[in-house]
Amino acid sequence: MAGTIIVYIDHFKGKAFPASWEAVGVARRLAGEGGGTVRALVLGEGIGDLAQEAIRYGADAVHAADAPALADYRPEPYADVIAAQAADAGLLLFPTTTRGRELAGLAAIDLKTGAITDVTALETDGDRVVATKPIYAGKLLAKAVCSGTPQIVTLRARAFPKGVEDAGRTGEVVPVDAGAAETATQVTGYGETAGGVSLTDAGIIVSGGRGVSNNPKLEPPADLDDKEKEIWKAHQGFKLVGDLASVLGAAVGASRAAVDAGYIPYDHQVGQTGKVVAPDLYIAAGISGAIQHQAGMRTSKVIVAINKDADAPIFKLARFGVVGDLYDILPALTEAFRGRLG
Repeated sequence: MAGTIIVYIDHFKGKAFPASWEAVGVARRLAGEGGGTVRALVLGEGIGDLAQEAIRYGADAVHAADAPALADYRPEPYADVIAAQAADAGLLLFPTTTRGRELAGLAAIDLKTGAITDVTALETDGDRVVATKPIYAGKLLAKAVCSGTPQIVTLRARAFPKGVEDAGRTGEVVPVDAGAAETATQVTGYGETAGGVSLTDAGIIVSGGRGVSNNPKLEPPADLDDKEKEIWKAHQGFKLVGDLASVLGAAVGASRAAVDAGYIPYDHQVGQTGKVVAPDLYIAAGISGAIQHQAGMRTSKVIVAINKDADAPIFKLARFGVVGDLYDILPALTEAFRGRLG
């Protein structure tokens, strides 16, 4: 693709999300096909090292808005800078992160163009790009084009390979004006979530559903009411999910049913209203496989389903299926992997 391709580098306090380097890799490929150039756009404070990292991953130049007012992410000033920098671009790429989706929409409004979101494949047709994206909860794939300029596209995480890092690569870092960066929105602080592997970036995910609470052999404390007993059982089931995830170096996921029942916090939810993931291996334990859940994980490379119900919809999507009680199967899998992986 000829012309300038701009890639927004999403990061937190100078640490880039891996999906940003996947976007740079896509931009590098498209630029190579048409003789274009790749410009990375980095916003924040103290971002010099991140700018150099973007060059090593494939950017020809980096436009860096380095200012105290941009130290914390706030959508309004960030969108203002992006719109100002992208006015001359042919294509503007974002990773499909929470921030990337938000900024793509705001930039599309400011630049009076369109945005294609959650794209899983991208090809060129002259100076236009043709994007492939899942529709109808991932059951079908559609091709879409953006008629405006710049064309704005968000790329699904793990749908594309990362750019290849080259320690010897050089490029220009251009300081850009952060503008007034004034907005009514202020960041008052950050809260830590439970540690573990990020769902979005994980190569392996072990997820649990409502079935984690269905162990009749467990005897919860007698002083609990029925709902508390259900949640107590579910916590024992998710402990097995977590044990297997720990051995595999995996992230822990969950179905919406498990989240809504209070078994596990929302940030573990995989599905249409949770996180969309594409790991190399997805293990679904006690998950029936509602279409909303499938929408969030059907692009996983290998899916393993564990369920007592042989007719559960998840088995139609899985490459490997185990019909049985997760309370028997998960401990056996954990011990087998621990013995194999050390």
